Amino acid sequence: MTSLAKPSGFDVLGIGLNATDTLLLLPEFPSYAGKIAYGQELLSPGGQVATAIVACVKLGLRAKYIGTIGDDIRGNVQRQSLEATGVDISDLIVRRECPNQTAYILIDQRTGERTVLWHRADCLRLAPSDIKPEAIRSAKLLHIDGYDVDAASHAASLARQQGIPVSLDVDTVYPGFDRVLENVDYLVASSSWPKKWTGEEDPFIALPRLQREYGLRIAAMTLGDRGSLAFERGSWAYSPAFEVSCADTTGAGDVFHGAFCCAMLHQMPLQKALDFSNAAAALNCTAIGARGKIPARAEVDALIARASGHQIGRRHAPAISSRFGAKLAQTASPHG
Repeated sequence: MTSLAKPSGFDVLGIGLNATDTLLLLPEFPSYAGKIAYGQELLSPGGQVATAIVACVKLGLRAKYIGTIGDDIRGNVQRQSLEATGVDISDLIVRRECPNQTAYILIDQRTGERTVLWHRADCLRLAPSDIKPEAIRSAKLLHIDGYDVDAASHAASLARQQGIPVSLDVDTVYPGFDRVLENVDYLVASSSWPKKWTGEEDPFIALPRLQREYGLRIAAMTLGDRGSLAFERGSWAYSPAFEVSCADTTGAGDVFHGAFCCAMLHQMPLQKALDFSNAAAALNCTAIGARGKIPARAEVDALIARASGHQIGRRHAPAISSRFGAKLAQTASPHG
């Protein structure tokens, strides 16, 4: 694979959240107010943007991460993980006497599905002044999560001024988030976010509305274990999920985002980009932890080839698949 890196720059700059997770492996999820012995406890680095940036490096890109960490043991775990992976952390911000963002993740070992309990101290808040314009200029693509809205808005605005595309991972409705969206090129939201933001339950209406209102290049959403759906310049793409032996779904969406950034930098067609990103996310689910099995490019390509050869299955979202052909036909019609 040809390197995309500039001599003194980065392919992807990530600005946003990291977390250090405590994973609790459960034989089954307890009933409400129930009690159960867990089998294992693991300390594992994670976080939306940080994990996406690690995925970018694993997929062959040069990547940099800007965010805040605490000066406790969890912050050290995160920093060491990023360094060991090859992520540039020269602008990482260590907040003194501040705990790192923490998540307790309960994993049902029967299915690999997880429930997340998290906390982020206010002392970790990222401010616009923490972001150097030269860091933005050094990248070919900016990836953000929008949690610290002021910082995300500032970073996205700087990127837009420099003609640098912006990728957004969002799953929560934040007040004043319009000012972030107006500078985003690639929106990949969680399955519930388009409805929360637009009030429109139908994704075939919500995604085009988002694309139109904010001038997005691509408006997309992940669908968990049913794949992903995207709208680009009047055309739709749907990619069913890859069927793998799932150990833990933690970090699947984050790895999807890292792979999607890679796909955009390689100018993959939208359908291929969704398949590529779904495959990377599926492979990460085959091991425990947010970064349990982030794949290399060759592993992603191999999984896609196996699915194309019908050696493994794909899991469809019936509500999407049943309408997809009709929606494609409607989009192609001059009166649609």
